[in-house]
Amino acid sequence: MTDRDLPGVELARRFFTDVVEPLLSRAVPGLGYATARLGSGSDVLGLDDGMSRDHDWGCRLTLLVDEDARDEVPRIIAILEEGLPERFGEFPVRFPFTWDPSVSHRVEVATVADFSASRLGVDPTRGLSALDWLTVTGQSVLEVTAGPVFTDRTRTLAAGRTLLAWYPPDVERYVLAAGWQRLCQLLPMVGRTAESGDELGSRLLSAQLAEDLLWLAFALSRRWAPYAKWRGTVFRSLPVAADLAFLLDAAVAAPGWRECENALAAGCEVLLDLQRERGLPAPTSAVIPFFDRPYRTVDQAVPQGLLAGIADPDVARLPPMVGAIEQWVDSTDVLSSPVRRASLQAAYRAWAEAEMKGKLPVTAPPRL
Repeated sequence: MTDRDLPGVELARRFFTDVVEPLLSRAVPGLGYATARLGSGSDVLGLDDGMSRDHDWGCRLTLLVDEDARDEVPRIIAILEEGLPERFGEFPVRFPFTWDPSVSHRVEVATVADFSASRLGVDPTRGLSALDWLTVTGQSVLEVTAGPVFTDRTRTLAAGRTLLAWYPPDVERYVLAAGWQRLCQLLPMVGRTAESGDELGSRLLSAQLAEDLLWLAFALSRRWAPYAKWRGTVFRSLPVAADLAFLLDAAVAAPGWRECENALAAGCEVLLDLQRERGLPAPTSAVIPFFDRPYRTVDQAVPQGLLAGIADPDVARLPPMVGAIEQWVDSTDVLSSPVRRASLQAAYRAWAEAEMKGKLPVTAPPRL
């Protein structure tokens, strides 16, 4: 393997071992820090390829310290700026980024809390509230947890990554209920639209429902879903994909709406079986007839059973069936902005208050 064939994380590891670690050992011996390849980039997920190297790829590292070493951050930045070489093997050490055209080294230095908040919008070193959990995305969590850590002499990085492994149990129930509710509301419309002459609308709905099933597969597997570019790729690594992938393929490619609905309904049953295996509430079947019409829907007992088991009062006060921000926002400019995501906690609070006043009923699938 030549240097040009190195995966990004291996390049980062060698850059740390051969260049950054010796430099810091000389300049700041005894400093408690962590180095890792975290943040943005396909290489953090282990999915970079030849095309990935055309931008924002190269000698990248994340260097983190605990809060009590915050004052060391400017010093470390200065040491790196002065001491890093111009090149590491075949690779430039200083290069521009998409969002920063300056030719600079790409060792990001921060406290654990500041780095985590820059990705999540909230600081996990202080714990996370229910609303904090709902306003992080799978991709933002992966930017903190997915990449390799090369050395860690901090007290907070490992703890934060452990905390972010998955939702607390009652938040998990809440987001799963919302996932099932989306299926409940739209599954009957696959057939209704097609039989009304809207074949395009039916296919679009089927594709949307397949995406909802894919997201629910991640959630029931207790795995964070990456952003859309890599979601389908990572999905194939989930154990449930062996039973679900061909059904999702059929749901988006079948020749008629009945075949699409059959695939979607079968996918619902696969996921309900997985939910049952996880020890979560699950009725006998996920899918039932849609009133007296020739379509099917998800039984309301599936999401309602999940909500009924929520004991945490902070989660119980949330507007039912709304779910995490990824389940009701699809704007990249919102989902990729930690500040914008965190600001939407105000929406949850307003909805919860309205819910307490009886202004926002839970919506069952409309019979249109």
